[in-house]
Amino acid sequence: MIASETPLRARGLALLDICPAFADMTIDWAIGSIMDRPGLDLLTRELVLVASCVTMGHAMPQLRAHAEAALKVGATEEQLVETVLQLTFYAGGPAVRNALVLLKGVFDDDAARRHAVSPDAD
Repeated sequence: MIASETPLRARGLALLDICPAFADMTIDWAIGSIMDRPGLDLLTRELVLVASCVTMGHAMPQLRAHAEAALKVGATEEQLVETVLQLTFYAGGPAVRNALVLLKGVFDDDAARRHAVSPDAD
């Protein structure tokens, strides 16, 4: 299972009641066809997707999912922050600021999860 499969699948399945065909397309295409292609490792793919979500400026649920997935495949907090900061000129200050606030929440949630699993972590 790829790192982004769980959050992407959850977001896709959330659409089952509204539009089952779109849910199926999201899961099959995004998870199966795109994320499994050769040429880029999963960490690079997730950082590219984080950057894309930031640049869009309105894809906060997807940004959260890909930031979480990036952490699961080994991204550091610094890598995620630097990926977002790199976009200041292209995405604009408001989009970067909103992404950084979201990342703070992702980092806090990740630290809490790690602490719950292993209280000695951190």
